[in-house]
Amino acid sequence: MDTGLLIQYLIIAVAVLVSAWVVLKKQFPGTVRKLRGALALVLLKPGRAAWLQALGRKVAPPTSGSGGACGGCDSCGPIPPKQH
Repeated sequence: MDTGLLIQYLIIAVAVLVSAWVVLKKQFPGTVRKLRGALALVLLKPGRAAWLQALGRKVAPPTSGSGGACGGCDSCGPIPPKQH
């Protein structure tokens, strides 16, 4: 196989993978979050190499908690005045 053709196929493969990832994130965010969490748990097991654990921390989905002090329902603040 010609080197130029191989490079072309690799570029197309990368473009297809990136496109598939974007569609997954937009259409199925819950599934992507579960996949990232499962992959992170596998990589963060005790006894793994340090670079694998670092990769697991980067892959892990961001926390979905609120910025409140207790992380609860966010109803502990002052009640806003009613608008008429």
